Amino acid sequence: MLSLKLKKKVKPYDEALKTISPLARHHKEKKWNKSSIELMTMVSFGIVFIAIFAYLPMFGLILAFKSGDGYLNIMQAIFESSWVGFDNFKTFFEDPEFSNVMLNTLGLNILQLCINFPLPIFFAILLSELPWKKMRKAIQVVTYFPYFLSWITYGAIILALINSDGIINVILLKTGIIDQAINFGEPQYFWATIIITSLLKGMGWGSVIYVAAIAGIDPQLFEAADMDGANRFYRIFHITIPSIAPTIILFFILSVSGLLNNGFDHIYTFQNQINLSKSEVLDTYIYKYGTVNLQYSYTTAVGLFKSIIAVILLGCGNFVAKKTTGSGIF
Repeated sequence: MLSLKLKKKVKPYDEALKTISPLARHHKEKKWNKSSIELMTMVSFGIVFIAIFAYLPMFGLILAFKSGDGYLNIMQAIFESSWVGFDNFKTFFEDPEFSNVMLNTLGLNILQLCINFPLPIFFAILLSELPWKKMRKAIQVVTYFPYFLSWITYGAIILALINSDGIINVILLKTGIIDQAINFGEPQYFWATIIITSLLKGMGWGSVIYVAAIAGIDPQLFEAADMDGANRFYRIFHITIPSIAPTIILFFILSVSGLLNNGFDHIYTFQNQINLSKSEVLDTYIYKYGTVNLQYSYTTAVGLFKSIIAVILLGCGNFVAKKTTGSGIF
């Protein structure tokens, strides 16, 4: 009996595949066509772009472990400078400005995370609750427009408004709120200026993703809630917010991973010699030492330090999100 089983012929692969499923047979018989080639060609451009502008420059990270400061030619600094190990990192940690720079960087970002992160969500919910479509579109156009202005242009407008003889001071003086014009360029006003200007410029555009997520919620959920007598606030807290929770978690994790990124152009626009004690952050610190003073190795070490912390924060944020909500990025 055993010998008969061994002599029994096994079906060829193609015949066996036909007995599995039509989907598997389709997968086996699928061939490259014109649309597939076009799609892969477009994808390949993106891969080449990322490889050239994202991964290839990472070779320069070796400068963080070399003495490449002061070279006029950065390629000479990479290939001809000597190795110094972790000396550049030690120099940064021992710098008297280290504590102040880290305090400003983390302080500003944590405040923006607490204030500027949830407000676009609330704004998107308010927009979705507006019954008048024309008003909704008008509000969206007005709030989206500042995002498309550069920080140099937008910052120049804000600086003109908050100048000592600008419209803000004029209104405050005429209403009797203040007795003399306020110099908003002083250190004590810098953090508030950054947070408010960031909110005004980015709240509208930051709500786009949440508006799209709310639009994707099944309308039958709201109809069922209306039939059960649920009011507006019940629908928001028990349908809208839980439905867009995965989107909120995703952007929260990404925001946490960027706690050391302030946005150079934003900070540099409002920075001056008076408010340096409150405005010097890692981004401006790297620019001044790296670009202006040609300390390539030193600032590469600072940038690598930022990247390592960002990866750690990303992993921690994702871990906490998965433990508390059950969902994360990876």
